[in-house]
Amino acid sequence: MGSIALLEKKPHAVCVPAAAQGHINPMLKLAKLLHHNGFHITFVNTEFNHRRWLKSRGPDALNGLPDFQFKAIPDGLPPSDVDATQDIPTLFESVDRTCLGPFRELLAELNDTSSSKVPPVSCIVSDAITSFTLAAAEELSIPEVHFWTASACSYLGFFQYAKLMEKGIIPLKDASYLTNGYLDTVLDWIPELEGIRLKDLPSFLRTTNPDDFMVKFVLQETQRARKASAIIINTYQQLEHGVLDALSSFLPPIYTIGPLHFLDNHVHDKSLTDIQSNLWKEEPECLEWLDSKDPNSVVYVNFGSIAVMTPEQLVEFAWGLANSKQNFLWILRPDLVSGSSAILPSEFLEETKERSMFAGWCPQEKVLSHPAVGGFLTHSGWNSTIESISYGVPMICWPFFADQQTNCWFCCTKWGIGMEIDNNLMAGEKGKEMKKKAMDWKKLAETAVTDSNLNLENLIHQVLLNPSI
Repeated sequence: MGSIALLEKKPHAVCVPAAAQGHINPMLKLAKLLHHNGFHITFVNTEFNHRRWLKSRGPDALNGLPDFQFKAIPDGLPPSDVDATQDIPTLFESVDRTCLGPFRELLAELNDTSSSKVPPVSCIVSDAITSFTLAAAEELSIPEVHFWTASACSYLGFFQYAKLMEKGIIPLKDASYLTNGYLDTVLDWIPELEGIRLKDLPSFLRTTNPDDFMVKFVLQETQRARKASAIIINTYQQLEHGVLDALSSFLPPIYTIGPLHFLDNHVHDKSLTDIQSNLWKEEPECLEWLDSKDPNSVVYVNFGSIAVMTPEQLVEFAWGLANSKQNFLWILRPDLVSGSSAILPSEFLEETKERSMFAGWCPQEKVLSHPAVGGFLTHSGWNSTIESISYGVPMICWPFFADQQTNCWFCCTKWGIGMEIDNNLMAGEKGKEMKKKAMDWKKLAETAVTDSNLNLENLIHQVLLNPSI
């Protein structure tokens, strides 16, 4: 991809991720790709996440590029020094209610020719769930692109909420509907999702409250998406072609640019490589441990940046890993256990000491691409899922919330590379079959890079550099 140096003015993209690790990571990758294509970048975190990022990256984090700057706006919540993801419904409600004003002020500051040393803002790339930015883009008459950082299949699932309400399927009548089998109801009327169960759709619908904020938020954000200049999705055509066709029938132009980490890895620019987004400090020692293990002999365990389990669930997982007799690398986030620290039984630690490694956070792509890793016990977040697909690693899925249920359903029923929790992942016949399919998807992910690069070029020239959008 060539530079856009012939432009009279350097284009300036303001990138606004949703305020959670799993959204910040792909947005930063996209921002680096845009920078590589000639854009000035302003990357906008919340003040809370900006502080966490500086803490994890160290004092040199901002000594980056003169045309790649980081800014922060308040999220409207009380100050907190807790090094953990904030409560999602509370956070999203506050951001949607309070962030437009500070965002407008930031844009005015960036566009102030008397004091600003950056080119005027020419486009906004916003997470599809931080669409409060649409109003600001309309005021400036500049393109706004929505970046859906999760799967296309989950996006289609969220667009069903309105119909589910119309049909009286949600909200649930009472709390008993969470456990009486109602969530096993099969829905056969959703194109490209035929046969999906209610419990496999994004989980915010599991409420008895007709005024539930997250349901209203989904309805709002899916409506606002129709006003965007374009939609970006971190996927590729071969993986989700039917779902993408369904979404294209009612959304603005969709540009697939996945697997995004593959595109990012093809940019050989150290100044960009040094710009990282993890809000926890990585522990690379786990890679050295993997180096000592045989190929396909390690189960990698990571439940992402948001999922929280009970102490009882932690112990249950621990003994499940012990009984599997497999080597394992387990990422134990400081805030993984609700209300307490992650304390593992001493008997478990003694029994598994020769075949276990624990870390607080890790460079996940390097772990998943390591030859020693043979399986991934995952929460089914999309970043983890598409990275696992890309590196040919089959998955044991334990989804927690949001899009993860839909990702899990597709992995297990459509793509043949995932299964419900079981100890048969790497050694049994089912595991071997999943590994073969995972390697097939890996090859398709690698070949998708050419098309995704072309889609990115088209996005730049057809949308982001087009003031008439």
